[in-house]
Amino acid sequence: MTRLTEYTSFADAQEHYTPEKLWELFDGNRETFNIAHECIDRHAGGDRVAVVIAHANGGEEVITFKKIARLSNQFANFLVSKGTQAGDRIAVMLEPSLAFYVAIFGAMKMGAIAVPLFTLFGPDGIRLRVRDCNPRMLVTNVEKAVASEYIEGVEIFIADDIFSRGLQPYPDSFKCTTRAEDYAIFQYTSGTTRELLAAVKHKHRALVTLMLAALYGTGIRPNDRFFCPSSPAWGHGLWHGTLAPLALGVTIGAYRGKFDAERLLKALQRGRFNNISAAATHFRMMRNSGAASKYKYFLDKVSFTGEPMDSGTEDFVRETFGRPVCSMYGTTEIGVVLVNYPGANDFKVKEGSLGKPIPNGLVEVQDASGKACVPGVVGELKIWRSGAWVATKDLGKVDDEGYFYHAGRADDVIISAGWTMSAVEVEDAILKHPDVLEAAAIGVPDALRGQVVKAFVVSRRQGDAAFVKEIQDLVRTQLSQHEYPRHVAFVDELPKTPAGKVHWKVLRDEHFR
Repeated sequence: MTRLTEYTSFADAQEHYTPEKLWELFDGNRETFNIAHECIDRHAGGDRVAVVIAHANGGEEVITFKKIARLSNQFANFLVSKGTQAGDRIAVMLEPSLAFYVAIFGAMKMGAIAVPLFTLFGPDGIRLRVRDCNPRMLVTNVEKAVASEYIEGVEIFIADDIFSRGLQPYPDSFKCTTRAEDYAIFQYTSGTTRELLAAVKHKHRALVTLMLAALYGTGIRPNDRFFCPSSPAWGHGLWHGTLAPLALGVTIGAYRGKFDAERLLKALQRGRFNNISAAATHFRMMRNSGAASKYKYFLDKVSFTGEPMDSGTEDFVRETFGRPVCSMYGTTEIGVVLVNYPGANDFKVKEGSLGKPIPNGLVEVQDASGKACVPGVVGELKIWRSGAWVATKDLGKVDDEGYFYHAGRADDVIISAGWTMSAVEVEDAILKHPDVLEAAAIGVPDALRGQVVKAFVVSRRQGDAAFVKEIQDLVRTQLSQHEYPRHVAFVDELPKTPAGKVHWKVLRDEHFR
């Protein structure tokens, strides 16, 4: 029997993929299934390395599947001894560490629901999420325990206390009995606390569907060494960066501490990682660091997600790593739907493209009436799910060869004096200026034109009138005479969501202050 992991070409993906073949990659089935068993226990023979954690201070931590398996069994037994029931929520607010993986997988083993929380949340961010998911327990560090201690009804455990000595009395074996339909993880998106959405609720069987993104979005195969610097508190870092590769027995690299681009580049060399998936911002920071030429790389698959990547950073990736950077498009709610098939030698990666649909996937660009747009015409990206079209709230277009392109969020269209402009295209043009490190564009009210473009620019250069004119002239040259930013604001940094995306609402609010 040939498994899907043994195919690498685009043609084979279209010919051989079936949902049934995804299930063949696992021990579990449609009745009984457990994420922790699939990601950890079945790979625990020998001393295979599960995780290599790069610390911001230059240190490194190596953790085996065997160690996570043993300690997560003890943690599962610890939870049972505390009266934890199947379906109880266990919140985990830790950076990548042995304690993080033990807590997440141990909770899922005994049927509890793991709730990863971002470590940079303040008291309000913690309180709002805790109020929403109502966890039985919060596992965190000393600092966050202080910020959380006033939250009523939640038992707080300090990770250092539990994992250094508290698990020793508990058995190091545990039998998983969860069903595929049981809930395993509650995941929060990276909005601000004022825009808090309810948790996205994932069942154990979600790991099976996730393999579509692993096989065709990040191109993971069993012998890879895979690095994802995104926080496992968010969808990309947890699902694509942690669960998917571990489920295939792949050694993963993770990043702990305040992000430093050169530290990541050094970790790629030291760990001889051949596959990386990161946010567009991570690659942009690597480019801006100026340190990329100092290291040697072994990458043959490179992917990104989260937001569009400017063409200058795409060029940097290709020149530095010798591989095209492959976009992977989707959301926490709908999963990954457009990919560039990293590692498939028969798939052409087009610069700026989101790629093509996953095998058996159906994606369309539709106009306001719900009809498919002809190639080259911008409309809304929609996904066919459960017998209906699901709106993504993203704009896009498709070319004659079936490649999809992002055209911004539905609210990123700027209409000025009757002209329709894309904020994404304006940003890409601004980023071609050699002195611009980051840029974001929004539409702001104008009495004469309705809206005009305002650009927020990050640069080491002083933001004077001459610099403004250079930016405006560059955009006029790259796009058209009417699409230049009539307002330019120089800022020290762009506001970001915790997941590293530009925070557009904050920029819009900033304009009206």
